Amino acid sequence: MAKSRTEKQKIIEGLEKRIKEQKSMVFVDFSNLDSKSLFDLRGRLEESKCLLQVTKKTLLEKTLEKLGKKTLAEKIKQIKTQLALVFGLEDEIVPAKVCYQFSQGNENLKILGGVFNEEFLEKEKVIELAQLPSKQELLSRFIGSLKSPISNIKNVLEGNIKGLIYALRAIKEIK
Repeated sequence: MAKSRTEKQKIIEGLEKRIKEQKSMVFVDFSNLDSKSLFDLRGRLEESKCLLQVTKKTLLEKTLEKLGKKTLAEKIKQIKTQLALVFGLEDEIVPAKVCYQFSQGNENLKILGGVFNEEFLEKEKVIELAQLPSKQELLSRFIGSLKSPISNIKNVLEGNIKGLIYALRAIKEIK
């Protein structure tokens, strides 16, 4: 059923608000995805504090032009399939990660591109970002690398003391 002008205006206003508050966006093709899989994806995204929104490309183009993002609107015009937007509201990489992991198990979901730091990224770059370790993983690796030299120095210093103790114990056993 066709939407009235006021309904379309409300959709554009909602899109405009979400695009302004998002940290990243991932564009996905869900045309071959069944409804159960779509709801499953939506649930995974909600757990990760992301939002999936299915929208008409023309309304998205008008919203982007209204926001002054004409180059992004041109990229959207080049997309020939159905389009859904995945908004990352807290973390920039999480929407790409969730979509990529879901697409590994369900080939009907296709990543088309994304927007990170106000810049459009092609499909390959979005997948590359999705394969990066998470922020928590990187922080734990960093802390481990900071902790490693300290524990190594501790082990070396303990080694000298242990060697002295072994030598003194051996001398005591001889006498």
